[in-house]
Amino acid sequence: MKIFFDLLPVILFFVGYKLYDIYVATAVAIGTTIALILWSKLVHKKVDKMLMINGIIISVLGGITLLLHDKTFIMWKPTVLYWIGALALLISNHFFRKNLIQQMMHKVLNPPKKIWHQLNWAWVLFLIMLGILNLYVAFYFTENTWVNFKLFGVTTLMFAFMIGQTVMLKQYLVNPNQDEPTHKDGN
Repeated sequence: MKIFFDLLPVILFFVGYKLYDIYVATAVAIGTTIALILWSKLVHKKVDKMLMINGIIISVLGGITLLLHDKTFIMWKPTVLYWIGALALLISNHFFRKNLIQQMMHKVLNPPKKIWHQLNWAWVLFLIMLGILNLYVAFYFTENTWVNFKLFGVTTLMFAFMIGQTVMLKQYLVNPNQDEPTHKDGN
């Protein structure tokens, strides 16, 4: 359910674009994201940090897109979001000694500290490359290709990256029937 929740603004952006244009799609994405923030606050009494950051970025860059009638700003939005994510992982790990990947995944994975560090770096590099790829597609391909890439390409790359991680880290998966890891050496 969370994955649908996370993808809803992108899906509705895609639909808005296919039915109308990039400006209607941008307005739909802004409205959907704000609605998700409000719904989350009302139902769960809290808003996920990434949803709030996404809401700020889509509101600012989407708002500039609508105000100036210039699609460049909305095309930068995914890259800005990915790079902020990469920067947060990097800063948190190196300056605050908090591995955000470990905090998010500790209930399903139990690898040694070195692996957590490598996984954090893998995500940093992946998000940086995803941001670069977004800009490449946005500015060297058609607008329609970029919109399709934004939904289908990025989603596919994310799933492939996560599946690759799961395969590589399967020995560290936590057994759901017990609180012990499936491997013997632990942390």
